[in-house]
Amino acid sequence: MKKLFKITFTILFVITVLFLLQRLLMPKYMTDIHEGAMIAEYYDSPKFHDVVFLGDCEVYETYSPCIMWENYGISSYVRGSSQQLIWQSYYLLEDTLKYETPKAVVLNVLAMRFAEPQNEAYNRMTLDGMPLSITKLNSIKVSMTEDESAWEYIFPILRYHDRYSSLTDEDVTYMFNKDSVTFAGYMPFAGIKPVGTLPAEKPLPDYTFGELPMEYLQKTADLCKANGIELILVKAPSVYPTWYDKWDDQIVDFSAQNGVSYVSLLQDSDIIGIDMSVDTYDNGQHVNIYGAEKCSDYIGNILSNGFDIPDHRGEASYDEYWRPLCDKYHMTTQAMWDDWYAQNPDYNRE
Repeated sequence: MKKLFKITFTILFVITVLFLLQRLLMPKYMTDIHEGAMIAEYYDSPKFHDVVFLGDCEVYETYSPCIMWENYGISSYVRGSSQQLIWQSYYLLEDTLKYETPKAVVLNVLAMRFAEPQNEAYNRMTLDGMPLSITKLNSIKVSMTEDESAWEYIFPILRYHDRYSSLTDEDVTYMFNKDSVTFAGYMPFAGIKPVGTLPAEKPLPDYTFGELPMEYLQKTADLCKANGIELILVKAPSVYPTWYDKWDDQIVDFSAQNGVSYVSLLQDSDIIGIDMSVDTYDNGQHVNIYGAEKCSDYIGNILSNGFDIPDHRGEASYDEYWRPLCDKYHMTTQAMWDDWYAQNPDYNRE
């Protein structure tokens, strides 16, 4: 019995030490590259979302759940991440369904241009924040590039063991608890950098979407149908990188064949009121807070009136969560704009 106790104690001690080391060594994304902290935030949120957004930066910089709440009473969450690939969106949806079943899923289609895994840095921003599960393992399997190891995703300490030489106070401070870097998944960006001269549209040898993204787009549509969820495909109003007409045609065809909706905010930019001389902070690649609030009101109206997403304003459990979050959102975004204008005193606000 003593020997068994010693063996058991030793095993538990080693596991505990490795767990603590892993928590210490993994990047925290609190003072830099905040995008790496977004996926994990979802698990601390209340699970009463009628709408879940999935996709890349065109999602988490375009749709503000606070604006949709204030204008339409929609309870939503943005499960976005940098360069989130279509198959990663699918597995995030599968993961989400373990916690809640939204009435609608809004999926951004820009990532359809990627026919194969891209790189580890972006993979990490989606995969590391997910809890270990069969869903995560499947996402790892299809997301890895040739020189990556699945074991390093399952046990991140194998990947980050050499970070000990660059640890900072942040790694200790946020070892177990992190601050929120988004507002229900939306990451605001202040600043104005108008669209200038866009690069010439580069012809492609083949405009057909790859087999892998098409496979997972179909799987996403099928999963939504099986769970009674409305799937809405969207394209943000970003003018760069190029979204080719032939790509758009394929999304239109897919939508018609599968009975799902497609909303192109790029084509509807004039209706929305997007002005890329003031509504972008990076030459039209993404919208700033001004642009995001316009897009959020536009898609919120579609969700509310076209898909009967309920208005929960006035319901105590919802109000208790959304009111302080939205107050913080407005205070934070106003401070961001005040800071930007202070640094750009020559900019004409008119």
